[in-house]
Amino acid sequence: MGEVYRAHDPRLGRDVAIKVLPSAYSGDADRLRRFQQEARAAGTLNHPNILAIYDIGTHEGSPFVVSELLEGETLRDRLQEGPLAPRKGIEYASQIARGLAAAHEKGIVHRDLKPENLFVTRDGHVKILDFGLAKLIHPEEDGSSLTKLPTTPPETHPGVVLGTASYMSPEQVRGLPLGHRSDIFSLGAILYEMLSGKRAFQRGTAADTMAAILKEDPPELSASNAGISPVSHCIEKEPERRFQSARDAGFALESLSGLSSSGPQTVALPEPPRKRWLLPATITTTFVLGVAAAFLAGRGMQVGSSKPQLTFRELTFRRQAIFNARFAPDGVTVVYSGALQANIPEIFSIRSEYPEPRAMDLHDAHLLSVASTGELAVLTGARFLGHRLFLGTRRLDAGAGARAPPRGERQGPAGIPHREGPR
Repeated sequence: MGEVYRAHDPRLGRDVAIKVLPSAYSGDADRLRRFQQEARAAGTLNHPNILAIYDIGTHEGSPFVVSELLEGETLRDRLQEGPLAPRKGIEYASQIARGLAAAHEKGIVHRDLKPENLFVTRDGHVKILDFGLAKLIHPEEDGSSLTKLPTTPPETHPGVVLGTASYMSPEQVRGLPLGHRSDIFSLGAILYEMLSGKRAFQRGTAADTMAAILKEDPPELSASNAGISPVSHCIEKEPERRFQSARDAGFALESLSGLSSSGPQTVALPEPPRKRWLLPATITTTFVLGVAAAFLAGRGMQVGSSKPQLTFRELTFRRQAIFNARFAPDGVTVVYSGALQANIPEIFSIRSEYPEPRAMDLHDAHLLSVASTGELAVLTGARFLGHRLFLGTRRLDAGAGARAPPRGERQGPAGIPHREGPR
């Protein structure tokens, strides 16, 4: 949309970049609108993974934007050399997710995320560029009140397709109103390309590419690729099946890249007993469900000649209080009680191949145990007494309904159901 120059700011003694829209194009209403939109959108953001805007103005009829000067190359230039190492690709994607999260929290959807609009600096930082197609969304378009900033006029309408074909979301291809999960789809397509060296939906023509986005899945990544789960969760066709937010996607990616403290770990277990193990019942600090932890919860282990080695893998990516977890009878599904907000517990289920918790419509309930029949023993109306003690009513949820136990039951130490004497 413009020409970019290297310049020096004598007042602050720093080099900057100046993007100028030549006067020959300043009469083009669409170019001028996009140029101004980029300045407005990026100018409201202050994040290390987004290009910083210092000033805007007009000189001799030519609008200009002053931004930080970046040394390095675009992600597109980097991908010309071939796919990235999995760890590097996931690290880049996690930085992009953090930048997107900052934009989305301001109500800004990029709408044209692609390798050409991502810049990798010489020290390995990724910067999101070019908000020329960005939009300040209305809260009703995305189902939540993301911002109180004034929204831009609706210069585009349903049925108008804007963006770059290979990285469009299905709703973008259809010309539907876009929310922040459209950017999450684009992030998944970019991560796929970083890991495989090939575009996820590239076909011979733009029309064929858009048809593939709507109806086809990209070729499977190799089984050794650590980014398989986040990629597949980003590029779901239905927005509701993708990560709920860019921040959630970032948590998932950071856990794989080893940037967080909850990365994969290998531990040696002590000699296990023959009986089944149970997880502690109440954990009031932030807790990460792991496959190995679930293994301990649901499977017996025979005493062998050597100590078993277990690898932990993260299942949940949102920071929350998780009080208890148990294996379901299938040995794969994990059922747990956690509090997403206000410390009010709910019951959720989750599977490793689809790391998105599913609410089980049991509110204000602590999980006690899961029977082999699939019935849940829960504690409702729990009141914390202290030192892992709760007072409440034990119930057995049998799916369609629940049976209340006799009066006077409560949860004892470590979550063990306990019945008081007559009173």
